[in-house]
Amino acid sequence: MLLSEGSKKTYKSYLLNINSRQYRVVCDANDTLLDIIRGQLKLTGTKRGCDCGQCGVCNVIVNGKVVRACITRMKNVPEHAEILTVEGLGTPDNLHAVQWAFIANNAIQCGFCTPGFIMSAKGLLDKTLSPSREEVRQWFQQHWNACRCTGYKQIVDAVMDAAAVLRGEKEMYEFSAMLKPGEYIWGTNYPRPSDKYKVTGTWDFGDDAGMQLPKDTLYAALVHVDVNHANILNLDITEAEKMPGVVKVVTAKDIYAAGGTNKLFGAQPPQVKGDGWERPILCDKKIFMWGDVVAVVCAERYEEAEAAVPKVKVDLEELPAVMNVEEAIKPDCIEIHPGVPNIYFETHVKKGADAGEIMEQMPYSIEDVFYLQRQPHLVLENDVGFGYWDEDGNLAIQSKHIWIYKAAAFMARGIGLQPSKIRIIQNKAGASFGYKLGITNEAMIAAAVIATGRPVFCRYDTRHHVTYTPKRAPALMRVAMAADANGRITAIDHTSWVDHGPYSEFSPGLVSKLPHYMGSLYGISNVRGTAYGVYTNQKWNTAFRAWGAPQVHTAQEIAVDMLAERVGMDPLEFRYINAIRPGQTFPFGQSPDVFPLAEMVDILRPKYRAAIERAKSGSSEKIKKGVGVAFGVYNSNSAGPDKAYNNIELLPDGGVMLYNTWEEHGQGADIGMVGTAHRALAPLGIAPEKIRLFINDTFRCPDSGPAAASRCQVMVGHAIVDSCNKLLDAMRREDGSFRSYDEMVEEGLPLLYSGSYGCVTKNEKGEIVPCVHTDANGQGMPYACYMYGLFMAEVDVDVSTGKTWVSKMTLIDDVGVINNYGVVDGQMYGGLAQGIGLALQEDFEDPAKYNNLITCGFPYIKDITDDMELIHMETPREFGPYGASGAGELPLTSPHAAIANAIYNACGARVTRLPATKEKVLALLKEKHR
Repeated sequence: MLLSEGSKKTYKSYLLNINSRQYRVVCDANDTLLDIIRGQLKLTGTKRGCDCGQCGVCNVIVNGKVVRACITRMKNVPEHAEILTVEGLGTPDNLHAVQWAFIANNAIQCGFCTPGFIMSAKGLLDKTLSPSREEVRQWFQQHWNACRCTGYKQIVDAVMDAAAVLRGEKEMYEFSAMLKPGEYIWGTNYPRPSDKYKVTGTWDFGDDAGMQLPKDTLYAALVHVDVNHANILNLDITEAEKMPGVVKVVTAKDIYAAGGTNKLFGAQPPQVKGDGWERPILCDKKIFMWGDVVAVVCAERYEEAEAAVPKVKVDLEELPAVMNVEEAIKPDCIEIHPGVPNIYFETHVKKGADAGEIMEQMPYSIEDVFYLQRQPHLVLENDVGFGYWDEDGNLAIQSKHIWIYKAAAFMARGIGLQPSKIRIIQNKAGASFGYKLGITNEAMIAAAVIATGRPVFCRYDTRHHVTYTPKRAPALMRVAMAADANGRITAIDHTSWVDHGPYSEFSPGLVSKLPHYMGSLYGISNVRGTAYGVYTNQKWNTAFRAWGAPQVHTAQEIAVDMLAERVGMDPLEFRYINAIRPGQTFPFGQSPDVFPLAEMVDILRPKYRAAIERAKSGSSEKIKKGVGVAFGVYNSNSAGPDKAYNNIELLPDGGVMLYNTWEEHGQGADIGMVGTAHRALAPLGIAPEKIRLFINDTFRCPDSGPAAASRCQVMVGHAIVDSCNKLLDAMRREDGSFRSYDEMVEEGLPLLYSGSYGCVTKNEKGEIVPCVHTDANGQGMPYACYMYGLFMAEVDVDVSTGKTWVSKMTLIDDVGVINNYGVVDGQMYGGLAQGIGLALQEDFEDPAKYNNLITCGFPYIKDITDDMELIHMETPREFGPYGASGAGELPLTSPHAAIANAIYNACGARVTRLPATKEKVLALLKEKHR
């Protein structure tokens, strides 16, 4: 029987020239070019990001024009089109000038956006070999190239160098030639081992790896519920399970049937009120926040799974939504978790005399309320992962997680398996900035694998990624601070309320950061503080770069500026006289590891005075220029008794293999490991390329802890050094020379050695002791190493609109002795860019509105200044490997506070609730002039 004309699905045949090779492609005319490049031709160097033209990771060149493949329909692609993707540009062993320049300028971090930038740059340099920096920036803005990692400066540097190479003015040197015999790569700009793969599109991220799974893999689509708070009355999956291709719709009933509790590990008593198991894997009784998931549709094809999602019927009884802490803490507010108060956690700090009593005696004091908003992570690789049963009958999950040993523990009880039966492997990850400390897709994938018995792949689209994944927790902070007649800060009293959404996981650690660090850089003798963890129906929260520090520094550094004004002192000089010095301690009673702040002020002072003069001379009636400063600090190990392990194995060719779980999400873990091991193994003379990495598999690697809190260079670095020393000891002969691999085997000596490190510090007697948690009064010695910074922001404010532009950022940092300058520079530039976004435009308040990059305020290249100056101090740390501390958190501790202070300096608008949007600044200006 012939089909009727109306029931036939028709396709078009295209003859295309892709990367100098001819392809005949048969497809729907409405398919996107990205679908064809990735799905049909398997050219995965072109990445799938937002799917709506906002990120540029899919940029390719069609007939000489840069296009975003995700929004280019095949019906608009001409027959015989000449298409160039990153695969056609160069290879890891034969780099194009643009690819080489990206490596040479350290313009790569996670690498997810890199192919799109490289293709866009190629398109520009095909048109002109002499672009200005501003023309490069305008080009990337025009072609929607987005990067969350780098801060853009090193990318522009790379394009300028590539142009010089193509003009014949610069040579493409071999990176291996950067080292002379006997030199360390420690303390250099030596490229990351992954760079050559990232610039050529051959670094396979989660979605790329998902395309290489077995044929019987199922595709999962999540059934999100888009209300903020509701009781679930009924869940009907009948119609969805009848949809074409659907194999199974997994619900909480399936998890219970497999022996799981359907709950994820949260903050545990006695720290918190309640039992800490409040977060469901799949909601079956209640919706606690917008985007909570009630079911997982598993189908043979991705499109079939997505098509069945609307067929899942959820009957709800909507409840009042509690969307901020002000509402949540009212006595008559509905409880988010019935029987558990919305204020479920509190912590305190007490140091010295009562701060309130001291303040009453002081001639100068200020008090105000400050707010830091809920900041979205805005990574460009959407959440992605997959799971399967491995050959030994263990449940294997591959995802972006950055604390893989804990990931297994967090979800084991919930899915009904022992942690020892759960294997977590980290995929190559397109940035995280901390959101992947939490469980996002892993438990739902696990439940689907258990229920179906088949491999399951899950990738969020941008809307679901942005609206479902956790964010930086906002904080409401009341701070009172006082100074004596000489301008010395004598006391601080503060209360903070942290909105952690409906789920408590990680919240005690975050909430405790506020009393740990409020007033920390000023050696204040009298401190009283309380911080509360609060449930709301807002988005659940997790770690974000400098976890807790942006909240603290918003209040602390704006308050310090306010107090300086009250005293009548310049804000930089006020910080100079109050900077913590030897003999003084942090609010939690521990002495800093080094005291660099006063010297930082000395270094900045001439630059600050020049900036003040520029602001005065450059201001006009319409544009007011201003300068602001802020101190920043953060720790470089997890609070308390932190621990890390590393194994090293001698290989037949005389090289070594490192095994650990220093999870990589763009921060430079690979070169961190190689640089550390290369220095430790210097007596062997091993070339960097012979230091190999087998990392981030819980069944093959020892537990190195999370890639968070900038701890890995310190903690895992020490463990690497310890294991290297053990290997060297085993290889060393009596005469001081070293055995070869063959000699080790012949003598029956082990080839594998395990290293470890537990963090230590010095007590008040100068004794080396283990780091410990703080006590009930917030006193203790929780950290081994710290990182410090002094930020200066220069801004322009259009007083007619309130629009603020950051014209320059300066950062003086002290992160200890630097392992790799290119990596640290990149971390600093990228963190400053995130700080500009945090200060001026990033937000996530209404999940119905904030569902893509633009509405969340993503900072594109023209939103970020190209003028960023870094000055490294490098004070050696006693408890850091080769004097190193951490680096990645520092640049986002306080740049936003410096910007807020600069706005006030420019126009008198004191922004105490971020972000400083143009509407907010304009309203403050109007209020000022009433």
